[in-house]
Amino acid sequence: QVQLVESGGGLVQPGGSLRLSCAASGSIFSINVMAWYRQAPGKQRESVAFITRDGSTNYADSVKGRFTISRDNAKNTVYLQMNSLKPEDTAVYYCRVVIPGTIHWGQGTQVTVSS
Repeated sequence: QVQLVESGGGLVQPGGSLRLSCAASGSIFSINVMAWYRQAPGKQRESVAFITRDGSTNYADSVKGRFTISRDNAKNTVYLQMNSLKPEDTAVYYCRVVIPGTIHWGQGTQVTVSS
């Protein structure tokens, strides 16, 4: 069984920064892709960024240049550094990890960008 624990969400003013973390634990042999998704009220869940085991990254156009995804393979942890936050970044952020044969989601952490 795999558990994902997210942290780092909160309320921030426009232009501010937050860093999200997602730590995986449990029956983990190897984690392939680690990713962040988000879901705003009334909208579908969307991909924000993902990172492969060898460090290759991909970002949604809406966050390119502002968000940075990284991972620590020794700690089975993925991070999302979010800078220059905008009100439209307000959403529940979820981490998602792919372990051979299975996909796991975190419980979500709320990010609110408001003055």
